[in-house]
Amino acid sequence: MYLITGATGTTGGLVRDLLLERGDDVRGMTRNPTRPDHVHGDYDDPGSLAEALAGVEAAYLVPAAQTAVHDANFVAAARKAGVRRIVRLSAVGTGEEWEGEVIAPWHLAGEEAVRDSGLEWTVLRPSSFATNLTREPVHNLTGDVPQAVIDPRDVAAVAVAALTSSAHHGQLYTLTGPAALSVPEQVAILGEARGRAVAVVDVDPAAFDPAWRSGVLWSRSGRNAVVTDDVARVLGRPATSFAQWAREVGRFAG
Repeated sequence: MYLITGATGTTGGLVRDLLLERGDDVRGMTRNPTRPDHVHGDYDDPGSLAEALAGVEAAYLVPAAQTAVHDANFVAAARKAGVRRIVRLSAVGTGEEWEGEVIAPWHLAGEEAVRDSGLEWTVLRPSSFATNLTREPVHNLTGDVPQAVIDPRDVAAVAVAALTSSAHHGQLYTLTGPAALSVPEQVAILGEARGRAVAVVDVDPAAFDPAWRSGVLWSRSGRNAVVTDDVARVLGRPATSFAQWAREVGRFAG
């Protein structure tokens, strides 16, 4: 049995669908379940976590708030339930320093809770999701600075590989697309796929949520222009290009 937290989120549903295609038993965890294969689970309620984790071999852990307390609660419940493996979704740049601040300190502390759990673990640090461009107008947070945005389907595929095999124990994967593109370049590609211009607005850095400002400024500095081969190494195929995502997914949204 596999437990998928964040089952209604960007990657959770994709992970669930891939596991179901394999014929695996899957249970989704949400605060307000609406599907037969979903159960109630709240990171602040140990009892609900114990019920959600009963009989689970491996869990996909998606943080729900900017606190590592949830990770600690989940890890404690997973250990008591006899869970063997946790795959934790994090974010690119976690733990790096930028102008005296640590990027995503709650992610870093959450990763540490999973790594110190005594269970098999894998940490996924994806770059910005291509799906961030599905709603119009597209909010350009990074100007003309490129990022190697990733198709969430690739993140889900890597998560499934890590959930279903011990081969990825102890690995921290930085997941990116195959090329770094600026938001204007992404919008142009998306517009071609949709057959029309895509609306975009530039966002002033001063308007950023303080909790995320350092991470956005880190990206605007060019630090997130790195391209890795982690997707290819795990899946045995190249990461999906933004153009392919735009043709297959992006043109239908927005």
